[in-house]
Amino acid sequence: MDRFGQRQVGRYVVREATRADAAGARSVMLDTFYLEFGHGYNARWHGDVIDMDTAYFDDPRQALFVAALDDEVVATTAVRSDGPQSPPHAPWLAERYPSGTTAQIFRVYVRREHRRHGLARELVDMACRFVALTPGYETIYLHTNAAVDGAEPFWRSVAKEIHDGRTDPAHSPAVHFEIPIPIV
Repeated sequence: MDRFGQRQVGRYVVREATRADAAGARSVMLDTFYLEFGHGYNARWHGDVIDMDTAYFDDPRQALFVAALDDEVVATTAVRSDGPQSPPHAPWLAERYPSGTTAQIFRVYVRREHRRHGLARELVDMACRFVALTPGYETIYLHTNAAVDGAEPFWRSVAKEIHDGRTDPAHSPAVHFEIPIPIV
């Protein structure tokens, strides 16, 4: 059993992932890269998707969360203990959010046909609780591709914008956010 229990969200179960969820989570992530983002898998950016054991299951400061419907993974969210990289992001962002003390929210992906059920919000909430209960984190950071339908409004509803990279032609056009670490 995971450290956070599981939550029922309508017909879905939201919980910390186990190794048995890796194939389903990987499928959601790869489909997102190819079908939503249009760029496919890139080993430089997406190594955690292939080696989930090292990225999420073997590191107690990192975690993967999933939403499942009838045991099929339909949504993911991850926490990693590294800050943004420069390049592609601006150097000041990498300095402000150093690896080790920054919890970065990653891989918040929901299959299109399962959107609008509150899954992303519940997964992000569970990820933030994980951060609050994990020693050494000082900040929750994330960046998003605002070109993805619904991404920017969702993040604006749960996080504070730090930098809009679309105004910075020398770096990634991602929009960067912070979420307060909850008190649990």
